[in-house]
Amino acid sequence: MGEPAEALEPDGNNITALPGADAPVSINRKAEGGLSLQFSFDIPKIPKVMAIGSWTHQQMLNGALLLAVALLGGWTVYQAKFADGAHEAVSAAPAANTRTNVATTFNPTVDRPQIATGAYIDSLASVIGDVQIGTKVYIAPFASIRGDEGQPIVIGAGSNVQDGVVVHALETFESGQIIEKNQVTVEGKKYAVFIGAGVSLAHQSQVHGPAAVGDHTFVGMQALVFKSVIAKNCVIEPGARVIGVTIAEGRYVPAGAVITTQEAADALPKITDSYQYAKLNDGVLHVNEQFADRYLQLGNGGQSGGGANGEGH
Repeated sequence: MGEPAEALEPDGNNITALPGADAPVSINRKAEGGLSLQFSFDIPKIPKVMAIGSWTHQQMLNGALLLAVALLGGWTVYQAKFADGAHEAVSAAPAANTRTNVATTFNPTVDRPQIATGAYIDSLASVIGDVQIGTKVYIAPFASIRGDEGQPIVIGAGSNVQDGVVVHALETFESGQIIEKNQVTVEGKKYAVFIGAGVSLAHQSQVHGPAAVGDHTFVGMQALVFKSVIAKNCVIEPGARVIGVTIAEGRYVPAGAVITTQEAADALPKITDSYQYAKLNDGVLHVNEQFADRYLQLGNGGQSGGGANGEGH
């Protein structure tokens, strides 16, 4: 056997390549405490790869070992380069907090929530039954969206459902009959609850169907919307109650007000540039869209990235 070639020493390891047709490769690794470990691999020459039938038993074992190492390396590279991109195509919502409803006389079909790519549902939230959640939606901890009685419930793209919010509905079906009075119609389709795009449901607010909330509307903290239709670009200030009415586009309901007649709804003030909350929803959407994106990345093993500046909404 010939003399060893010059050793390579990366990171304290000695790798000695011995020339010669059938020479083994010897690896010396110095562990902590001065312990030296030596491994030898009797690898066949490349020209003899096609002649596997002539390999010794040890050479067959070594060949299998090399193949396993190559496959493991290839899988590791695939995971690092390509798998993360695949993860971005699904929601980070764990199965534990999105589940089917149970079959009943008022909801005989069993449905699982449909969660669009790019939506984020916190692990402490609950989404049940016939619920459709659009992309870029952020569902905060302790929110409850239950499509197990009235259904379907729809949350439009870019909306947010904040901490402690409840979205639910009266039954829309019973013993083979649709209950029309417990549905709302939006663009020709029937819903138990319809939440449009870019809507903010602030902390502890409730939207109980039959109800619809139009695009870019803000429903304030602890406000209630029940048996009502709220048009686009409205503001329901904190603590307000809206029951059994339709509110026109671009109106606001003052904090603590109770609106239960259509006459009172029609008399609500219009939102102007001087209204103090005219641009409130813009800032809320700015924060919560980033929450959806960054928490989803974090849940997929990525970095949370830079969050929104200032306080959360």
